[in-house]
Amino acid sequence: MHSGAWVALVLLASPNGFAQPAPAAERVTFDEAVRLALARNAATQVSLLEIRRAEGLLSEARSGSLPTIVGNGTYTRLDSNRVLNGAVILSKHQLNLNAVGTLPLLVPNRWAQWSHGSDNLDAAKASDADVRRQTAITAGRAYLSIVAQKRVLEATERARDTARAHYIFSRTRREGGVGNRVDEVRAEQELATDEAQVQNALAAVVRSQEALGIVAGTDRPLDSAEDPTFPPAPDFAEATRAAEERRQDVRAAQSRAAAADHISRDSWLDYLPSLLGTFQPFYQDPASLTVPTTGWQAQLLLTITIYDGGIRTGQAKERDAFAGEAHAQLDGLLRQTRSEVRLAYETLQRADVALRESRHAADLASEALQLANRAYQAGATGNLEVIDAERRARDAATAVAIAEDAVRQARLDLLSATGHFP
Repeated sequence: MHSGAWVALVLLASPNGFAQPAPAAERVTFDEAVRLALARNAATQVSLLEIRRAEGLLSEARSGSLPTIVGNGTYTRLDSNRVLNGAVILSKHQLNLNAVGTLPLLVPNRWAQWSHGSDNLDAAKASDADVRRQTAITAGRAYLSIVAQKRVLEATERARDTARAHYIFSRTRREGGVGNRVDEVRAEQELATDEAQVQNALAAVVRSQEALGIVAGTDRPLDSAEDPTFPPAPDFAEATRAAEERRQDVRAAQSRAAAADHISRDSWLDYLPSLLGTFQPFYQDPASLTVPTTGWQAQLLLTITIYDGGIRTGQAKERDAFAGEAHAQLDGLLRQTRSEVRLAYETLQRADVALRESRHAADLASEALQLANRAYQAGATGNLEVIDAERRARDAATAVAIAEDAVRQARLDLLSATGHFP
């Protein structure tokens, strides 16, 4: 197909001259996207279920320290009565009913398990807060990615529109006998290149919208409805000090380390004896020589483990090692937290400078493009300078969009590093 015919078809494809994208996704604000992610994301739902599991484990651990009552019933059918000296000593029909109540009087090991279960529940809640933090950060970054991709799309669309105007002018000049075919082909080639970049940018926007929809736990893509604004950066000294207290991941690690320490400290309780009391009322029909119709019995059961084959020693070593691992992880996280705070401040400062310079470069590139167009329209130069200026202006506009996204991402990183987001 002739290149001019191809461009005509492209220009007629839509009011803007190009094929329209898929129907727009549902638009949400930054806060709405974060709320959706916290409510519907699979990770947060699993984390809530982990809290329920920890509550169940706590109930299981607590049950060993509380009284229990168990009822039993037995019916026995013999082939015939058992008779001794003409008297029935064992009936062929026997019914026995009893209940056993057990009261733990001294069970240090079970009491410790109850306390440890409570610590584990607190750790599960702290871990849930950390999961929610990570989910909120992921949702925020996905939202900012949409904003950035839309900025890139706007820059490429402006470049395409400029290239289209230049192509139309070059074609008009050639048809009027002033221009030449070389200039027209160059302009058309630049228009096709810009159109390809527009389509790639549209695909990137759709990809980012789908990613946000997945993070938010929806079955549809989500679009950004605003350019989010973030509060000013907190004071560096105060933020460094408060980050260890505000960040949920640090709190979760501290909670896990405290729970591990508690378990390790209580290892000595495994060596203490246990004492259980039982009470058993019963009903026997018919009564026998040794068992009356009704009655009861009570017992005290004292248990002392004299030799266990080394299991308690091994469990103590395991608990000590687990506590050491928890503290090592906490120390590493604290170092990482302080590093993230320092890096976030430095990155934000550099990103602000880069954005300022990128905008200045974009202004200069736009001015250079205008001068090149004027010179070409006046016949003072060829369109190579125009095409080069168009490319530079497009690249500079794209660099501004990237720099703006870097600033937004840096501010989000700073707030999350210092514990101010979410």
